[in-house]
Amino acid sequence: MAFEPPQRLVRALAESAPDGDAWVEKLPETTREAVALRQLTVERVQVPGGRSSLVVLVRLADGTPAVLKLAPPRARPEAERAALAHWGGLGAVQLIESPATEGVLLLERLHPDVSVRSLPEAKAWLEAAGTLRRLWVTPPEGAVFETVAERTGRQAVAMRGAPVPAEVAGLVDAALSAREELLAAPPEARLLHGTFRQSKVLAGERAPWLAVGPDPVVGECAFDLARLVRDRVEDLIASPSGASTTRRRVKRLAESLDVDQERLRGWTLFRAVESGVRALRVGRPRDAELLLEFAGWL
Repeated sequence: MAFEPPQRLVRALAESAPDGDAWVEKLPETTREAVALRQLTVERVQVPGGRSSLVVLVRLADGTPAVLKLAPPRARPEAERAALAHWGGLGAVQLIESPATEGVLLLERLHPDVSVRSLPEAKAWLEAAGTLRRLWVTPPEGAVFETVAERTGRQAVAMRGAPVPAEVAGLVDAALSAREELLAAPPEARLLHGTFRQSKVLAGERAPWLAVGPDPVVGECAFDLARLVRDRVEDLIASPSGASTTRRRVKRLAESLDVDQERLRGWTLFRAVESGVRALRVGRPRDAELLLEFAGWL
C-alpha cells in the first residue's frame, strides 16, 4: 500500500520545517517499516488527518483494531508517549505496548470520525470539560515535560520579533504583559493536554469519550482550558453576539472546572494572539483575522 501523507499534513509541516528536514519525504518508507515490524494489517490512511502526524488505521496480528501514528521530532511524539503512559487510558486514548521506535505510537482504535463536536452544543461543552478534568493529574516523577513557562517563552520571543500591522501591535503587547503577570505567581502545576479542543475528544468503546493528540506540558490548568475557550471560533465570529458569548464562555468554563476566571481570560488572550501572529507569519491571513478579532473581545 502507498503511504502518501495527506496534503493537509504536508502543508502544515511545511510551515514549521527546519532547513534540510526530510521527514515527510522519508515517511512512506518509515511507515512501511513500522507496519512490518509490528506485523500490522493496514486498512487505510486517515484523511484529511491531523496537522502534525500521519495516522493509519490498522489491525494487530490478532485482528484487534488499532491506530499507527507517526510524527516528526518537532511534534514531540515521545512526550506524547510519556503522557499517555502516565494517564493509563483514564480520560485519554490507550497506548498499546509495542517495539520502541522513536516517533511511532501504536494506539487503541477509537471512532476517528466521531468527536464531541457531533453533539448538541451544550452537551459537547459538558463532555469536553469532563474529559479535560480527568487529564489534570500530578506529573510523573522523573519525566521531563516542557513547562508552560518554557513553551510560552519561545512563543513570546517569536511574537516580539514578528512584523505585525500597527492595529495588532497593541494586542501583542497586551498578550505579552498578561503572560508575565500570570507566570509571576502560578498555581499548582499539573500535567496538561496542551492542545485540547472538542475535535481532540473522540468516541470510544471502553469509555464514551477519550482525548487524543496531546502535546503535553506541565503548568496551571487555566492554560489548558484557554484553548478550549476559542473552540468553534468561526461560529463565534459569525454571530452578532460573539463577543458576549465569548465572555460568558470564559465565565462558565472557569466556574465548571474550578479555574480562576481572570487567569483563564489572560491565558486565552495570550494563546489566541500567539496563534494569530503565527498565522500571519506563515501566510494564513484569514485564520489570523479570526483569531485576532476573537482576542480583541477579551
